Amino acid sequence: MEDQIKHVAARLKVIFISFWLLPVLLIIVGETGGEWVGMYAADVRATYFAETLVILLAAICVPVSLKLFAWVLTRKIDKVSLPEALYLYSFWSKIRIVLLMLPVLAGFAVYYLMLSNKGILCAFIALTASLFCLPGEGRLRKELHINKEEEA
Repeated sequence: MEDQIKHVAARLKVIFISFWLLPVLLIIVGETGGEWVGMYAADVRATYFAETLVILLAAICVPVSLKLFAWVLTRKIDKVSLPEALYLYSFWSKIRIVLLMLPVLAGFAVYYLMLSNKGILCAFIALTASLFCLPGEGRLRKELHINKEEEA
C-alpha cells in the first residue's frame, strides 16, 4: 500500500509540474513572435467577446475546482476503502488541474491573439489558485487520513 501512495503522489507531482510548464512554453512561443500574435487585436467585437469569455471562465473554474474537490473529498472519497480512495483522489486531482488549465489556456490565447491584458490576468489568477492544489505525499496522507504509524 505504501508503494501505491508514493506512486500516486509522484504522478500528481508530475501532472502539476506539467501544468506549470505549459504556460512557460506558451510564453516562450508567444514572445518569440509569429504571424498569429496580435492577429485579432484590431477586432474590437472579437476582443470583447474573448475577454468576457475568459473572465467568466476564470470566475467559474477557479472556485469550482477548489470547492468541488473539497466536496468530493468529504462526500465520496472518505467513504471508500483505501485503494479506491487513492484512485478517486488521483482522478479528482486531475479533474481539478484540468479545470484550472481551461482559464490558463484561454487567458494566454486572449493575451497573445488579441493583445489583451485581461487574458493574462485571468491566466495568472488560475495559476495562483493552483498553488492551493500543490500535491505531495504529506498532503495526500493528510487529506485521506492515512497515518504512517498505522501502515507499519
